[in-house]
Amino acid sequence: MSGPRGEELLVLLLEKTVAAKGTDLHLCAGSRPMMRVRSRLAPVEGMERMGPREVEDLVCSQLNPERLERLKRQKSIDFSYSKSNLGRFRCNVYLQRGTYAMAIRTLPLEIPRFETLGLPPVVKGFTARRQGLVLVTGATGSGKSTTLASLLDVVNAGHPYHVVTIEDPIEYLHRHKSSMVTQREVGEDANSFASALKAALREDPDVIMVGEMRDLETISIALTAAETGHLVLSTLHTGNAVKAIDRIVDVFPTDQQNQVRSQLASVLEGIVSQQLVPGKEEGALVLAAEVMVATPAVRNLIREGKHHQVNGLIQTGSKHGMVCLERSLADLCLAGKIDREEAAMKAHDLQLLESFLQRG
Repeated sequence: MSGPRGEELLVLLLEKTVAAKGTDLHLCAGSRPMMRVRSRLAPVEGMERMGPREVEDLVCSQLNPERLERLKRQKSIDFSYSKSNLGRFRCNVYLQRGTYAMAIRTLPLEIPRFETLGLPPVVKGFTARRQGLVLVTGATGSGKSTTLASLLDVVNAGHPYHVVTIEDPIEYLHRHKSSMVTQREVGEDANSFASALKAALREDPDVIMVGEMRDLETISIALTAAETGHLVLSTLHTGNAVKAIDRIVDVFPTDQQNQVRSQLASVLEGIVSQQLVPGKEEGALVLAAEVMVATPAVRNLIREGKHHQVNGLIQTGSKHGMVCLERSLADLCLAGKIDREEAAMKAHDLQLLESFLQRG
């Protein structure tokens, strides 16, 4: 591939991606640069196939010696990249077939207002809690980070708090409003989620946002933080509320799980499980969400280890603001925002979806 190399090439590719309203840019040796536009991958116009050397030059232009050493040790690395007059980006460098590859996600400069997300009002109500644990779950690319940023912005605008975020990497930049917001990036400002979370408890926080609860130590500290007077918001890569509860409990040794269930039952405030569904408008992605509110009945089921019964409470818990995924999908269908076929592909229970569609 001739022409610009290193950072000059990266800027050129990002300019083309942003101009095409692409959400992601993928760079891999042996392939033309690819960008995701309207949910589909397409080659970046005017660009040739990239060789291993071109990709390596581009990667190395963004990594200082410390990051490069971490990449060699861990085989992948996340970091943020900013360019004035262009935007902010989340970058992931990884190895494939022994060569470097890179996935870059464009990040909005402005934090979306909660009202634009399409989530039920009860979710905004979680920000009024003085302590406890709020989880946002879903697959990669389902909008979890955007939802957390929007909820933090609600807190920032309405409460005189100290808000601490721990992220890998920092995605949205929060300005100080009513709250003071301090943001720490794993790898740059802290060695790990767990160490940053432990340190945060000594920084007089009111609200702590943990980008992801990845391991036993992080989960354990997050539960303790929620128990000792802090509001903790975090994410998990699970498909629904029941799987999120299972994931938290199962990460602990068997002899600790009863204690963890009791602790989780007392601190959990709610779980939002998200999916992005292709909309009827070309390129549109519409948010469908399951929302679980930790009512006394939900807490009892968690404490007793009957997690599988929580789904039933979500389906019948509309008076508490709860919404099951099938109800959310049916509402989007009935509003003309998504096709029934798309709803059926995302639903966990087709019969339940059909019953909501028939009831209207």
